Amino acid sequence: MINKRRIHTLLIALFDGLSGGISWSVFFAYRKYIIESDKFGYKIPVELDKNFYLALILIPVYWVILYFLAGHYKDVWRKSRINEISKTFTVTVIGVVLLFFALLLDDEVRSYQSYYKSILTLFVLNFGLTLFFRLIGASIIKNLLRKKKIGFNTIVVGNNQKSLQLVQELLNERTTQGNIFKGFVSVNGDADKHLLKDVLTNLGNYKLLPSLIEKYEVEEIILGIESSQHNDINKVTNVLEDQQVVLKIIPDLYDMMSGQVRMNNVIGTALIEINHDSMPQWQKVVKRVLDVFVSAMVLLVALPLFILIAIAVKMGSNGPIFYQQIRIGFKGKPFHIYKFRTMIQDSEVAGPMLSSLNDSRITPVGKWLRKYRLDEIPQFFNVLIGEMSLVGPRPERKFFIDQIVQLAPHYKHLHRVKPGITSWGQVKYGYAENVEQMVERLKFDILYIENRSIAIDFRILIYTVLTVVQGKGR
Repeated sequence: MINKRRIHTLLIALFDGLSGGISWSVFFAYRKYIIESDKFGYKIPVELDKNFYLALILIPVYWVILYFLAGHYKDVWRKSRINEISKTFTVTVIGVVLLFFALLLDDEVRSYQSYYKSILTLFVLNFGLTLFFRLIGASIIKNLLRKKKIGFNTIVVGNNQKSLQLVQELLNERTTQGNIFKGFVSVNGDADKHLLKDVLTNLGNYKLLPSLIEKYEVEEIILGIESSQHNDINKVTNVLEDQQVVLKIIPDLYDMMSGQVRMNNVIGTALIEINHDSMPQWQKVVKRVLDVFVSAMVLLVALPLFILIAIAVKMGSNGPIFYQQIRIGFKGKPFHIYKFRTMIQDSEVAGPMLSSLNDSRITPVGKWLRKYRLDEIPQFFNVLIGEMSLVGPRPERKFFIDQIVQLAPHYKHLHRVKPGITSWGQVKYGYAENVEQMVERLKFDILYIENRSIAIDFRILIYTVLTVVQGKGR
């Protein structure tokens, strides 16, 4: 199924590029026959020079990149034809305006009305052709989903009348959304009711979901419980936190009235998709570009400072200059984090310990480095190689994570994004001296994850710079 999806994605991108190439070719002829001929008063012949052929290569690539940044190639099997129209319209408007200022503003024209005609013509050609191919592609995919030739391996959570009604509706060929059901799991021991036993296979308790997801290559989990049953939802979402699955839930009347339910399918079943990915694709790309650029500049420009700090650390106490430690990062994967050493050698011979305000293990040089957070500078290398980001929740050691999860199971939500050199939790709360303070700081980091954007990242970075300049770190 993964190969089929990739093929469909490549085909959509290919036809987007083809649409861009064809529309530009027609528009090129339009500029010569209509716009320039109107300017000079005689028919301008269409000459396919090297600039035309260069544009014929670059313009399709331009459109594919633009659509990629807008998230058009993300999970193409779940595309709604209604959304495709509005998204294609928006991206085409932006793309045409950019092309106008880059390539068309210096055209030979009779009046400014010719510019308006050029923009409108290019928009109509590109939007019409792109949308034509996309709607055909979306219709083909919907038909394949309806016939179960492609689909999403799915597990239902719950064994009540609500989940039974939901499954029966989704199994109907007319209202199906491409779910290929592998079975159901119970939440509160409700498997004894046997409501779903004649429809789906009983796979056991919800705690088995991680192993079941791997076994059946599950892509979608549907919660057959009311969205108002917060305790049950929290139990399931905590188990699924590090799983790459789409999570959907049955809406109640309050959800519908509050506007949480979006109608993408007129015929399909209304479900709320619990989507934690608040950052658009283009912002993710910009965020990564900024990570690489800023990290490279800091590592390059601050090289003299590196040397001075290295000498100070080495002369200040016995031990290595750098300190590396295994932390848990994106998707729960461990990695080595790098810092300038600020504590005495063998400071944790008795086991992992958090530092405190007047920690005797911290060296005199280390206190100064921590005050201005200069000990964190080597982590720009972690950012450069993609293990961390400039902004994101601070990574912790597994030893402390295991303790935090006992008090706050939702801590695992932090692993949905890359850890950062600085975070909203660190800006708002500061360093934590014990597990309880880590849990208290957690709410700020979760708030960041649910609302993250480039604008918020810049605000956090500004506050961090102020903290460093004012020496408020420790």
